[in-house]
Amino acid sequence: MTQYIPGQQLRRLLAASVTFAAPFALAACATAPAGPVAEAAPAPAAPAPVEPAPLSELVSQVDIPYETFTLPNGLTTIVHTDRKSPVVGVTIYYRVGSKSEPRGRTGFAHLFEHLMFGGSENVPNFDIPLEAAGSTSTNGSTWYDRTNYVETVPTGALDLALFMESDRMGHLLGAVTQDKLDKQRGVVQNEKRQGDNQPYGLVEYKIGDALLPIGHPYRHSTIGSMADLDAASIADVRNWFIDHYGPNNVVLVLAGDIDAATARPKVEHWFGDIPRGPDVELKPAMPLALDAPVRETMTDQVPVTRIYRAWTGPALTDPDAVPVAAGMYVLGGLASSRLDNALVRGDELAVSVSAGAEQHEQLSFLQIQMDVKPGVDAAMAEARFNQVIDDLVQNGPTEDELKRAATEIVSSQIGALELVGGFSGKGATLAEGKLYAGDPAHYKAELEELASLTPEEVKAALQRWLTRPAYTLQVVPGERTEDGATLGGWGDEDKVAPPAPDAKKPAPPLAEGPKREFPPVAPVGKLTFPAVEHATLSNGIEVSLARRTAIPKVSMAITFDAGTAADGGAKAGTQSLMMSLLDEGTTTRNAEEIAIEQERLGASIGTGAATDTSSVSMTALTANLVPSLELMADLVRNPAFAPEEVERVKSQRLAAIAQQQASPLGLARRALGPLIYGDTHPYGSVGAAGEPAVIEALTPAVLAQEHDSWLRPDNARITAVGDVTMDELLPALEKAFGDWQAPATAKPTKDFAVPVPPPSPRLVVIDRPNSPQSVLLFGRVLPLLGTDKGQEALDLANQVIGGGFLSRLNSDLREEKGWTYGISSGVSGVTGPRAFTVITPVQTDRTADSIKLILKDMEEFPAEKGVDDTELQRVTDGNIRSLPNSFQTNGQVLGALLENQDLGRPDDYYVNLPDIYRSIDAEQIDTAAAEYLQPERMVIVVVGDRSQIDDQLKTLNMPIEYMEASEL
Repeated sequence: MTQYIPGQQLRRLLAASVTFAAPFALAACATAPAGPVAEAAPAPAAPAPVEPAPLSELVSQVDIPYETFTLPNGLTTIVHTDRKSPVVGVTIYYRVGSKSEPRGRTGFAHLFEHLMFGGSENVPNFDIPLEAAGSTSTNGSTWYDRTNYVETVPTGALDLALFMESDRMGHLLGAVTQDKLDKQRGVVQNEKRQGDNQPYGLVEYKIGDALLPIGHPYRHSTIGSMADLDAASIADVRNWFIDHYGPNNVVLVLAGDIDAATARPKVEHWFGDIPRGPDVELKPAMPLALDAPVRETMTDQVPVTRIYRAWTGPALTDPDAVPVAAGMYVLGGLASSRLDNALVRGDELAVSVSAGAEQHEQLSFLQIQMDVKPGVDAAMAEARFNQVIDDLVQNGPTEDELKRAATEIVSSQIGALELVGGFSGKGATLAEGKLYAGDPAHYKAELEELASLTPEEVKAALQRWLTRPAYTLQVVPGERTEDGATLGGWGDEDKVAPPAPDAKKPAPPLAEGPKREFPPVAPVGKLTFPAVEHATLSNGIEVSLARRTAIPKVSMAITFDAGTAADGGAKAGTQSLMMSLLDEGTTTRNAEEIAIEQERLGASIGTGAATDTSSVSMTALTANLVPSLELMADLVRNPAFAPEEVERVKSQRLAAIAQQQASPLGLARRALGPLIYGDTHPYGSVGAAGEPAVIEALTPAVLAQEHDSWLRPDNARITAVGDVTMDELLPALEKAFGDWQAPATAKPTKDFAVPVPPPSPRLVVIDRPNSPQSVLLFGRVLPLLGTDKGQEALDLANQVIGGGFLSRLNSDLREEKGWTYGISSGVSGVTGPRAFTVITPVQTDRTADSIKLILKDMEEFPAEKGVDDTELQRVTDGNIRSLPNSFQTNGQVLGALLENQDLGRPDDYYVNLPDIYRSIDAEQIDTAAAEYLQPERMVIVVVGDRSQIDDQLKTLNMPIEYMEASEL
């Protein structure tokens, strides 16, 4: 479920998740319960204490060397050299965001960001040339303080990226038309509807309104109000660009396969003739204290009561910024946080808790929240919630808590060094330091301060900020009574009439500058993919290793041939619940001890069940690899399944299922599997969360049996990527897993021979009252297995129709019609029968029109419109050129290795993939589309307000079934 918090940055693309470059931008924790360990006889001896690497040593490893220069027009450029991949991250920060918006134009900074992708005077389309050249992460986002634009390109395409960025910086306005403005207005309004349509989706507005007075720059939401978005005009666009988008308000970062000597002449050539603009004025925007505590209750279509406490807090550069953020991390960011231990594991009053400091240039938002456990008195839970908060504020953290928090934060920053570009890479870290603190290396000062913090310093900072009056918001289940369309604006809409809608008056013509030519794009070299070594433990477990030394960390996974397919429909949720209990207590450690040990080691261990495999994954510091492996092995081999833990985790899981049932997207996804695969097929379940009745019936004995049946050495393999040699890794693995013996019983199997039901095209409608959008999910099972060879043409055909921003469906439904914030299609990457799906949220009054248009676009490919030359180049050569950027991180390489294993591919599959793509022509893509991507056999799940969509759907002349959300 997406949670919307005050100041959430808004991005152009549907699938982007919120990430943060700064170490302390947000501390949050999704909790899982723990409890007393079950007794076992005989119990393994408790492991000897381990001594993790010193924190100072870890901090010294977080380093992003850079050089900087400034052009006469004020453009500041920062260059960081990282030669591990032949790519350059291009990151541009403009010093303008939603806090610069005037009354009546809330949401405009973000709307303008969308227009920046609509083409400039010499670049008709911003995305097509970049994707053709192999760019990835081509995107933009807007938040209070800034608007940023990112792309990571092959080194040979750097001139192209700089040319295009300079063209929209210096030559945009002549290309902005009323039609473009109207279309992007529609897209942004659907982005707002999509956020509002989520459970708790209106909370962001309430918190901003409560904490800050009308007119404060950080009060209104970045998405703005519908009325203000309707009012935006071409004149506003021109004024905004002239007033804010001058080069003197920009930080440009080039990070990757580049150096300052090479970068400077390029930047001077492309940006040097752009004139300065007005300097963006930094208006007063201090954090403010409430005069007295404020409390509100809001009814919403949510499954559990959620309680928030919020304040404004210190600015990013305030002396209290680091200690307050560290204190909030101890309170609700660590897995062993105060709130987790007291409310989730201890008193069992909550199913999840979190606390975070969301930092901005001039203030921060401090937010603590709790989801009350169903059946628990909310007042009693809140009293204990407040008691835990007050205790930390009064007494401060322990030295050990603070050290664990610092170790975890620093470890995550070491991991962030792998990415050169994107929203969370090294380019963003340097840009934000320069923009907000005047120092690209501000991250280093923060981490050094964090490492030296004392409990007294944290206590004093918390007392300065969290003893002020708080805003408390309680969101309770019921019918939604507030309309998100009227929220998010200036705040005085009840007293001041909204601005008039855009009159769409013709704008005076603008003289365009001299024509500029696209630079050539250099060819890319042969893909370098790390060599894969293989070995076998003494008990037969196969081990694969890809060594990479870019950062001192190792990512690894032990995978088991199980997954949700081991459940099918009848046992849906069993496998994933069993996996989620592995870190909730072993025969020698309880859950709190497991969490604390991970934090001390700077390790992150996760458990889960995908469709075909169950896995325990770990990212560990190389210096702490051996003790981290010992901990990982204990979780895999010795789970306790203590009755108290099982009951607690079951309660959390039931709450998670309720969250899915409250989410329109969650409902659609739960419905589709059984509809297209059938209840008896391994893939015919509601998904990993499972069925409530199944979860309720699970016992410790059943879960232990599930573990012993599927998690066994003869059903396992270990895959690792990172800074370790096989000679170092193998003895450590042998010590952790080598004496683990398989039981005498045969391995269980999954029956993929179960037939799927015959295709039955129809509409399946799920009523969700008061929804401003309808979620559409199309699906069908293909006559293909994931392990079948030669399916690359199908994957490319999917990219043409719906598998990317430039796909036909997205171009039509979003960019042309403005009916959705985004649409995507996909062919599932499972080992068994693959499914083809299309998913999108659309504005309610265009539900049937959207279905018609999607069906039309699919029918026309390729019957009336085969793949064209531009599309062919993009999905073949463009994909080839983007491959180096696909393997920047250990996690990316690990994911590729695991996929190769699951689908029976050779280790060098990705090395050979460019030749496979080069061999695919338009006819092969068209043939795949004609055979597998046609809509006539698709089930269409529609989740929306029936009172608004029933009459529309009847016009489609398709069979209609109705389902209740409670059935899912």
